[in-house]
Amino acid sequence: MSRSPLLPIFLIVLVDVLGMTIILPLLPFYAEHLGASAFVVGALISTYAFCQLIAGPVLGRMSDTMGRKPLLILSQLGTFIGFLVLAFANSLALVFVSRVIDGITAGNLSLAQAYIADVTTKENRARSFGVIGIAFGIGFLIGPGLSAFLARYGYVWPILAAACLSALSIVCTSTLLPKSEPHLLADAEDAGPGGKRLGILEWRAYGQYFSRPALGRLLWQFFFFAFSFSFFVSGFALYAQRRFTWHGHPFGATEVGYIFTYVGFLGVILQGGLIGRLVKWMGERKLVWTGFAANTVSYALLAWTSTVGQLLGASTISSYGNGVIRPAVTALITHQAGKREQGVVLGLTQSLTSISQIIAPLIAGALIDRDLLGVWALGIAAVAFCGMLASIREPKLAEAPV
Repeated sequence: MSRSPLLPIFLIVLVDVLGMTIILPLLPFYAEHLGASAFVVGALISTYAFCQLIAGPVLGRMSDTMGRKPLLILSQLGTFIGFLVLAFANSLALVFVSRVIDGITAGNLSLAQAYIADVTTKENRARSFGVIGIAFGIGFLIGPGLSAFLARYGYVWPILAAACLSALSIVCTSTLLPKSEPHLLADAEDAGPGGKRLGILEWRAYGQYFSRPALGRLLWQFFFFAFSFSFFVSGFALYAQRRFTWHGHPFGATEVGYIFTYVGFLGVILQGGLIGRLVKWMGERKLVWTGFAANTVSYALLAWTSTVGQLLGASTISSYGNGVIRPAVTALITHQAGKREQGVVLGLTQSLTSISQIIAPLIAGALIDRDLLGVWALGIAAVAFCGMLASIREPKLAEAPV
């Protein structure tokens, strides 16, 4: 009897997300400890995303012929090495090296998505992708909290914990994940649901998907979400450090980690069945624009937030928006893509995420360096508002090509 690959994929993504979310609240303070400004912190995030943008399509195409499993292991190995370099870095140059290593091999999530697309039918694909959403929710609940706890004993301990989790992820992939069949993926006429992937410079080919009225509108919505989320996440730690205090001292990695844990807890509640009821009640398109509306309000509130209670209130509102937009837009996008386009469209959404993570952190860092905290918050709200405008009036969704 063949084993279902969804449980191994869930464990693999969960362990990867745990490692990522341990680093998330810590990296800005770790870099500052080594002399980085807010702009340099943004550049660190952008460097990782730039390397991911270049290498991601290459890894995807290689996985189409070599199989998902070997490339997934390679990607995880790069993350593990990157964490080790980061843990023992004694200069900003080595921190940048660690981000380059991790970014060049970064393909864990997109390869996991492609694997799911390969082994599931169209009817079961949305539910299968929900496995990734659940793993993200649990990861964002546990990872930042673990980082907050370990950061009290020094910055190196959370990073070593992330490295150990990355090593565990490699073991899970090697021992639990069934192998895919490369020859099934290489047939140009029947590429399978994982589909064909485009290179980073093939913008004209990508442009044809934006030119479709329904799909193009959805891709813009995904971009506005990815940009606003990157804008927020990349700047939040240093924004909180400058704006809030706890027991008389400025926010640090511990306090930021606990805020992320609170948001992760709300996300688990949303992903644990509530979002399914919301989809049945409101429909995916209405869910998207209400999510953007919630984010617009919550990010705008950050411009005038001055107490921890107010911060938790704004975070509660944004947790709804961030929790519903990504799965709803992604589902609508996959409905608009044909069987042999799934890989291209999923790769395109990853490219949009990487572009957002290249540009947004640099803007966030520049604003926070100049102490323009309100402008930073209102800038995020403006991007979310553009997403709301793009999602209020939808053209009639067409049938996806075969």
